[in-house]
Amino acid sequence: MAKVERMGAVDPTRQASGAVPLGHGSFRSPLARLFSSERPWLWLGPIVVFLLLIGIYPLLYNLFNSFREFNPMSGKIEPVGWENWSRLISDGRALAALRVTATYVVAALLVEFALGLGIAVLFNGGPWASGLWQSLLILPMVVPPTVAAVMFNVLENPDNGALFWLIEQVGLIDKTEPLLGGTGRYAMIGVLIPEIWQWTPFFVLILLAGLKALPTEPLEASQVDGATPWQSFLHVTLPMLRPMIAVAVLFRLVDLLKVFDYVYVMTGGGPGTTTNVLSYYAYERSFETIEWGYGSVLGIAILLLAIVVANVYARLFKVEW
Repeated sequence: MAKVERMGAVDPTRQASGAVPLGHGSFRSPLARLFSSERPWLWLGPIVVFLLLIGIYPLLYNLFNSFREFNPMSGKIEPVGWENWSRLISDGRALAALRVTATYVVAALLVEFALGLGIAVLFNGGPWASGLWQSLLILPMVVPPTVAAVMFNVLENPDNGALFWLIEQVGLIDKTEPLLGGTGRYAMIGVLIPEIWQWTPFFVLILLAGLKALPTEPLEASQVDGATPWQSFLHVTLPMLRPMIAVAVLFRLVDLLKVFDYVYVMTGGGPGTTTNVLSYYAYERSFETIEWGYGSVLGIAILLLAIVVANVYARLFKVEW
């Protein structure tokens, strides 16, 4: 028996008992052993290095660049120490851009969540051709934000825009104070319209998946206890849906803090500074006034703001992954 085992045969009784596993590693090819889970860093290493290069290098370069500034007189980038960072603290336009960004984020989140929850509840009831409507609902999300901004820029045009004409017929606006332009009274609403159109489906998909995954027993128990449909939804469905709501809001919150496309295409931060969010203000400083160092400071500030807001939100609402 010992001679047979040395030749590579395996005793069936030992194989059945687990002493010698089937498909022993000695029979694998060198390529299979190389890409096995025993040596993951051999094939994961290049990918990890690549991700670090495209993720960490720009951050480090921006941090280094924040202590320098372009001098148009000499045509060179010169070190300025902490000057750019101290400027950020006293920059009134940056503070105004932060307020505009906060207004944009809160308004978009509230409307998108309310619409997304309502549509998700409607679809969960199984309306006619719900599968078709759900498929069509995904279409806005696949449109590039820049394309969506151009499309709504045309729709909101006071001369021949279809959306502007519809709102004008209701009597909410007129050509003296359009959605885009004028004194900027409705400019924020004009920019929020494509934002809401494009990203409300995100809430719908996540909340609808959450509604379909909820257990039915608590709802049935509430109905037996005499609760109305509204009471069941408010006191049973919503609390069970809370983890999905928290995650969906967190994703949109981080994404909204760095909004740029709609503002750049539709208003250019105007009229005045009514739609000048932080990301667009950083673009202005970097590429219009050629203040590369201060633009780097603003970019890092947006990153830090997103990290702080996301972590505070996750702790407050106990977001679990």
